[in-house]
Amino acid sequence: MSQYPFRRLQTELASLIASLPAESRLPSEPELARRMGASRATLREAMRSFEGQGLIRRRQGVGTFVVAKVPVMDSGLEVLESIESLAARTSLPVRMGELQVREVSAGDGSAAALEVPEGTPLTQVERVIYTDNRPIAYLVDTLPVDVLAAAELQTGFTGSVLDLLLRRGDPKLTQSRTDIRAIGATSEVARALQIQRDDVLLHFVAQLYAKDGRVVDYSFSYFLPGYFHFHVVRRVGKT
Repeated sequence: MSQYPFRRLQTELASLIASLPAESRLPSEPELARRMGASRATLREAMRSFEGQGLIRRRQGVGTFVVAKVPVMDSGLEVLESIESLAARTSLPVRMGELQVREVSAGDGSAAALEVPEGTPLTQVERVIYTDNRPIAYLVDTLPVDVLAAAELQTGFTGSVLDLLLRRGDPKLTQSRTDIRAIGATSEVARALQIQRDDVLLHFVAQLYAKDGRVVDYSFSYFLPGYFHFHVVRRVGKT
């Protein structure tokens, strides 16, 4: 793909998006591609970059909409914090969407991650986090039922398993090991976040450890890049 036409396309799209008020619906992809003299594949790639910046939202089967500019949640990765804690620092209102809690049995992957025998009863917690009616994160936590029972989530749960465990104080939490990568959204995650399949997301896979070394939570977190900025402060090693 030639970089000049692609950059020209990005510039024209940026101008169009900036000229429209929030919640305006953009023309369809075929119409935009025709108007801007680009292929639909090239247009779709450019659109993904604006989706990642949080400037537009694409809803499967509905259309593409301009998003009101919101503060970005900024966090260092040295300390584990909930989305609620990050949002509070930027005065960004967040809320939990539909909550799904189910009891499952540990399969190969979850048993290995939680270091429990296969078939161990687990509590699985799925929810979407919103800001201004816009889904920005899809979270799935899986914990042994003796760490967190489904009944504890019936009242007062606002979306953060981490905050719930910290408030409770048992088990004592010490550290988290997290794998971070950029991935394309699966169909399930795309539906939950109201984006297109294969749109780029930040994906965290984490194990949360208690003071006794036990893994007490195995989680998958999917973040829209335009709403989150994560950074790392690194110590300079010896040369």
